[in-house]
Amino acid sequence: MSAKPELLCQKLQDVLGADLATLELACGEVTIEVEPQRYLAVAGLLRDHPELRFEQLIDLCGVDYSGHAGARTDKRRFAAVSHLTSVTHNWRVRLRTHAQDDAFPVVDSLTAVWPSANWYEREAFDLFGILFSGHPDLRRILTDYGFVGHPFRKDFPISGNVEMRYDAEQGRVVYQPVTIEPREITPRIVREEHYGESGNG
Repeated sequence: MSAKPELLCQKLQDVLGADLATLELACGEVTIEVEPQRYLAVAGLLRDHPELRFEQLIDLCGVDYSGHAGARTDKRRFAAVSHLTSVTHNWRVRLRTHAQDDAFPVVDSLTAVWPSANWYEREAFDLFGILFSGHPDLRRILTDYGFVGHPFRKDFPISGNVEMRYDAEQGRVVYQPVTIEPREITPRIVREEHYGESGNG
């Protein structure tokens, strides 16, 4: 096994020190977590420090930790998670920060550090409702302008909040409350009587 992840952990500890809330090495992958007030500063260090040189942000997503068995003890619900690559050193790191307020989740935008964060942050805003402070154009990217709520939140109803249809009388698309009846979505299993008992194959 390569010693590279262990070397990366040591360098992250040396460079970031007290800025690290957690540093974890699991399954050959390194994950660091920082407090939201240090998120943007740490991102700059990860990109610019010669021992790290994470030049590329390859992904950023939102996470809703509500009901998660492995959630942090402080129970903060929403997090932004970035996946970074260093072309110079050929290694990767996962950077995570939790929003302080579950009712109004806000973290700093990373677009000033990695411009590729732009659309990823818009997606996390659209699907999870995480606001990115300093983002140049934070608006929905996957759902419609009139969409109510954020569909990847764990408390979002399965059938949604509103539905849309074309109204011929009004000559336009209209939104209305959902008319779908809630139902059990677990499929029913049908088997012959005494299935699996000895002698019935």
